[in-house]
Amino acid sequence: MLEPGTILNLLYEQLKSSAKNRKVIDLRIGLGYIGVRLDNDATGIAAMLFDTLPHGCTVVPAAGSFAGSSATDLLQYLVGGKNPLEIALGLATANALIETPAGNIDDREATTYLHLQKGVKVAMVGLFAPLVAHILDIGAKLTIIEKNPARMEILSDAEKKEALKSCDIAIITATTLLNSTFEETINSLGTPRSVIVMGPSTPLTTRIFSDTPVTHLGGVIVVDSARVMQIISKGGGTSALRPHLRFVNLIRK
Repeated sequence: MLEPGTILNLLYEQLKSSAKNRKVIDLRIGLGYIGVRLDNDATGIAAMLFDTLPHGCTVVPAAGSFAGSSATDLLQYLVGGKNPLEIALGLATANALIETPAGNIDDREATTYLHLQKGVKVAMVGLFAPLVAHILDIGAKLTIIEKNPARMEILSDAEKKEALKSCDIAIITATTLLNSTFEETINSLGTPRSVIVMGPSTPLTTRIFSDTPVTHLGGVIVVDSARVMQIISKGGGTSALRPHLRFVNLIRK
C-alpha cells in the first residue's frame, strides 16, 4: 500500500540535486495552469485547481520573489506544499527539470496503447472529455470518477471503489497528485492490465512509479516557452496551449 505523498516525495528526491543548478526566470499563475520557466529555457506546467485556492488576499506569500531564485525554492513545494496551489508550483518546477530521453517517448495518441475492445471495463479518474466518445464507440464499459459536481454526477464511495477494483484499464488524471488522492486511487485498484496517468501535469519519469501498477504516462513537453507562459498568464487552458505543446507518452511496462 502506498502512503499519501509517496510519489511526490520520490520525485523531489530524484530532482533535488539538479534543482540546485537551475534558476527560475519566470513564474506564471493562471486560471487553468501554472508555468515555471528555468534559466535553460526549459518550462514545466501543472494544472491550477482553481476551486481549491486558499481564501484570503495573500494566496502566495512569496509572490514577486521567485524570479532569479534557485529552482530548489519552488521544488520544495512538492513535499512542503500546504494546498494544491503550492503543490502545483512544485510540480510545474519538477516538470521543467525532468530530462526525458528522446528515444523513450512516443507521439501516438495515448489510448493507442490500451488496446480497447468491446466489453472492457474502463475506470476514468477525472473527466477526459475528448476520450469519452472514442471509448464508448468501441463498446467499452466506461465509469467516470469525478470530484467536481459541476462537471457531472458524482458517484457514491461504494460505486467508486467497485469501479476501481473491477476495471481492466484505469485512466488517471495527473491532478490526483495535486489534490493528494493519487495513492488512494492506486491502492483501490484491483488487477488492471493497463494503468495510464494522463494530462499536462504528468511528470514524465517512469522511475517514481516503479512500485505502482502504472504502465503508461501521457504528458507534454513545452515547445514554445514564451508563448506558453503568455497564454497561461492570460488565463488560457489546454485548448489554447495545445499548439505550443508536444503531447507524448512514456511506456513503463
